[in-house]
Amino acid sequence: MGIPRAIATEKKTVAAMVRIYCAEHHAGADPLCATCAALQRYSHARLDACPYGADKPTCKACPIHCYKPAEREAMREVMRFAGPRMLLRHPWLSLVHLWKERFNREPKRRSKK
Repeated sequence: MGIPRAIATEKKTVAAMVRIYCAEHHAGADPLCATCAALQRYSHARLDACPYGADKPTCKACPIHCYKPAEREAMREVMRFAGPRMLLRHPWLSLVHLWKERFNREPKRRSKK
């Protein structure tokens, strides 16, 4: 079956943001420091478990907050720093994310089998 395309794109976006943040804040991290690598693994696990599947809204617009408080604050810090830099480094991922955030429709939970 594979990963829904929307989830794969979200994973790429998160990975790019974490890489940008880590490169600027944790000098010498190649490719990621242990803390940033753990945050990226956590976010990918949460994306895999998302009840909305391919209809997943952006995290900011999601009615369910599935991150633990510490990880949520860490990801918020990463996004706050990396978000503006994404436009220059990863313009397509930025545009897709901004489009999704702007034209968000009411998400539908995927059915459990």
